Amino acid sequence: MPTEAYKNICIINIFNGLVEGLSHFSQASRAALVYLPEPESEVLIYDPQELLKGHEPRLRELYLDDPDFRTIVSETLARQPRGLFFKQKNLNLAGLISHGGSTHDFFYQMWFTEHHPDMSSIYPTERWIEHAGWLLSQEFGAENISMGTSGHALQNYTIHAITDHIIDVRNNLLGLDNMMLVHPILDTILNISKTKEEGSWARGKLIFVDPEKLTDIQFIAKIQRHERPYIGNVKHIRKLLLAVEHSTRKLVSDGKTIIGISNSKTPEFAIAANFQGDHGFLELCGQNLCSFFDGNFHSTTRKAKLVELEEILLDACLGTEKRTDLFKTIADIVHTAESRQHGCTLVVDLNPEPVNLSGHILEPCLSLKALNHLDLAKSLIKIDGALHIMADISLRGFGCLLDGKTIKGENMARGARYNSALRFTAEHDRVIVVVVSEDRPVSIIHHGIEINASCEWNPLPGYPSEPKTLQQYLNGVN
Repeated sequence: MPTEAYKNICIINIFNGLVEGLSHFSQASRAALVYLPEPESEVLIYDPQELLKGHEPRLRELYLDDPDFRTIVSETLARQPRGLFFKQKNLNLAGLISHGGSTHDFFYQMWFTEHHPDMSSIYPTERWIEHAGWLLSQEFGAENISMGTSGHALQNYTIHAITDHIIDVRNNLLGLDNMMLVHPILDTILNISKTKEEGSWARGKLIFVDPEKLTDIQFIAKIQRHERPYIGNVKHIRKLLLAVEHSTRKLVSDGKTIIGISNSKTPEFAIAANFQGDHGFLELCGQNLCSFFDGNFHSTTRKAKLVELEEILLDACLGTEKRTDLFKTIADIVHTAESRQHGCTLVVDLNPEPVNLSGHILEPCLSLKALNHLDLAKSLIKIDGALHIMADISLRGFGCLLDGKTIKGENMARGARYNSALRFTAEHDRVIVVVVSEDRPVSIIHHGIEINASCEWNPLPGYPSEPKTLQQYLNGVN
């Protein structure tokens, strides 16, 4: 029978592997666990990074105040075969992804991690933390001690998490007898994304369709059966993508070979890779599942969500329609700069009378509600200096220079564009500055401070902390 010390080490190892793996797939991520090893156990919690701080009332309501909690789990488990990991539903706590389960060897567990604003989809992350729960229940029920192996598996679970979700979706759509292997397809997509042709990265769409469903595809051109290149021949497929780049055409594969070129709509069950140069997106059911770049899959949409800007505008004295239009206009310009991979600065001036900026002042101001004016603004961001945008969604100037006195909190590592924005907003209360860096980070600066919507990330302690009871956690016991 595993000792308490062994059980705690199992939890810590799996926790560390999960945090490290998710932090590579997404941005820096925290995790937490609420669990009951046995039906009569106290509710325990492991939250060394304080991910669940602020959710204490809901945790108390779910696990301590609900008299039926243990009974419901017990009755559900009684109907399940031994060894089955029975999934527990997402608790839908704000800003968090949660997933858990119950087995006869581990009564109840619920894992939590952050729901980052720029995630393409939460489903791979759900499969990831679901697997953490399955591994933990296996280790608690194991007769042979295998310390640490589960944590290492979770560190490198990216492709497996994506594969698990794709298989689940396709099984629901096509049944359990679909034969296309997902893992080799994902490997091929990554290999193509790393392969240049005459110095250029891949562009265009490649879709993978089950052999029995190919009759639903209308082909523009079809390759003779004995000449179809295998998907393992990455260099050849990279050359074939030249035929579909910058078009609605797509390469079609059956998971083993390239069949031909089609202009048909992508079936919802098909796995699609949309190559966009130095990055791309993996699609399923017409939705982005994740992105890929630098030889790996990532959760990011590669587009700034601008949550911080939206929150500041909500507090501004603007009408709902004007606030919405202003936000959409700024987001459109920012996403254009991101896609073109160059930096820019936007000064959002909420004053009734514009602040004085040196630069090219326009007479009259250009309404950015007009598409031709908005397209012009997207070109003007390439010129050194900032765009000066007013609350009425008009462009007052471009190539503007920001100045101000030195303030605390400047960061010389961030460059002149960033630090000038800090100084300028410190002296102008009703001005927001959006700074887009060439390497894609977007900063929202207000009152001389960079506004950060993400939760503060606490590093893991240098020593392994131990789980505590939920009641101790709620009472603030360290």
